[in-house]
Amino acid sequence: MNRGFSAEIRRIIVCTLLCVVFGLMNGYLTWTLIAGGALYMAWMLWQIHRLDVWLQNSRRFQPPDASGIWGDIFDNIVRLQKRQRREKKRLQAVVKRGQEITSALRDGILLLDTQGNIEWYNSAAGHLLHLRHQDQGNPIFNYIRHPLFIQYMDKGDFKEPLDLPSPHTGDVRLQYQITRFGQGECLVLVRDVTRLHKLEQMRKDFVGNVSHELRTPLTVIRGYVETLAMSPDLPAPWQRALQQMEQQGVRMTSLINDLLALSKLETDDRQSAHKPVVLKPLLQRIRSDAEALSGDHQHVITLNCPDHLALLGNEQELHSAFSNLVFNAVKYSPDGKQISIDVESNSLGLNLAVSDEGEGIDSVHLPRLTERFYRVDSSRHAQTGGTGLGLAIVKHVLIRHGAKLDIQSKLGKGSTFTCMFPIQSVVEQKDAASA
Repeated sequence: MNRGFSAEIRRIIVCTLLCVVFGLMNGYLTWTLIAGGALYMAWMLWQIHRLDVWLQNSRRFQPPDASGIWGDIFDNIVRLQKRQRREKKRLQAVVKRGQEITSALRDGILLLDTQGNIEWYNSAAGHLLHLRHQDQGNPIFNYIRHPLFIQYMDKGDFKEPLDLPSPHTGDVRLQYQITRFGQGECLVLVRDVTRLHKLEQMRKDFVGNVSHELRTPLTVIRGYVETLAMSPDLPAPWQRALQQMEQQGVRMTSLINDLLALSKLETDDRQSAHKPVVLKPLLQRIRSDAEALSGDHQHVITLNCPDHLALLGNEQELHSAFSNLVFNAVKYSPDGKQISIDVESNSLGLNLAVSDEGEGIDSVHLPRLTERFYRVDSSRHAQTGGTGLGLAIVKHVLIRHGAKLDIQSKLGKGSTFTCMFPIQSVVEQKDAASA
C-alpha cells in the first residue's frame, strides 16, 4: 500500500510539472493546470468505475489491471475476499458440525426469539413436538398449548423445570427446561421423562398402598396391646414392655398417617376446590393443640394475626401444613422458650412465619430439610418421635397453593419457617363471608 501510494504521489508530481512546463510554453499556465487536473480527475473516475463494475461481478471476473494505488486497492480487495471465503467455509463447517451434534442428541432443543417464535430446532424437538420445517417463525404456544406452560413462560422464573404431558401423546411425559440468553431470546430443552415419571408414580403408588395395608394389622396389634396393658394382674416387667410397644405403635401409626397424607398430595394432580379460609380461628385451634402438646414443657406460644385476613385454599391441607410447622417448633425448642406465629400481608401477598428459640440448624442442611426422611440429627428424631415427613408435607401443600417455604436458621439462635402466599390467594374477611 505504501509503494502504491508513493507511486501515485510521483505520478501527480510528474503530471503537475508537465502542465507547468507546457503552460509556460503556451502562455496559459492557469488553464493548463486546470485542464491537467481535470484529466487526472477523469482518470480517477474511470478507475472508480472499473472498481464498481468489478465488485458487482467479482465472482465471475478477475480484477482489472491497474498501477499505483489502484493496483494495491484491487489486490487488497482480492485478499479480503479470499479471507472472507475461508472464514465463511470455516463457519459453515462449525455450524454443520453443531447441527450434526444437536441432531444426535435425544433431547430436543429449540431457539426462541424475543417474541417467543421458533427460530430453530433440532430433529429430536421436531419428533417430540411434531414440528415441520414450515413451523419455524411461528409462536411456540401454537404447539404447546397447555395452560401451565403458558403460565411458566409468562412468569419467567425458570429455576425449576416443568413436567407436562405431551401435546400429542397422552402417555408421553415431557420436561421443559428454559434458559434465557442474548437480548431476551430463550433456549428450550425438551426431554422425554416418561420412564422416570412412571417409576416415580410406581413409587408413590407403592408407598400409598403399603401404608394403607399396614394400617389395619397395626390397629389390631395396638388393640391387643392396650387390652393386655389394662390387665390388673400383669407382672411389672410386662407392664414396661407393653408400654414401650404401645409407644412404638403410636409412632408407627403417626408415620403411616403422614405417608398416606404425603402420598395423597403427590398423586392427586387435581386441584381441590379452594375456598376462603379465615386464618385466625384456624391458627387459634393449632395454638391450642400445640399448647396441649407442650404440656409440662411450658412453651410460650404467641399468635399475631389480623382478624380480617383469609386465604383461598383447602382448609384441611392448610391446617396440616401450619400445624406441622408449629408442632416441630414445640418438639425442637427447649423448655420454657417462646414460639411465635406471625401473619402479615403486604402488596406482594401474605407471609405466615413460625419462629422458635431452639438450637437452630446448620446452613448446610437447609436446602434438604423438605426431603422425605431427611434427618439433621438422628438422635433428636429418636427423642421427639418425629417421622421425618412433616416438612415434605408442608412443601407439597404450599406447592398446591402456589406458595413457597422460606427457611432461616442460625445455630444457637433458633429458626424461622415462613410460608409466602401470592397476592391472588389473599382475601379480606368480608369477601370471605360473601363467598
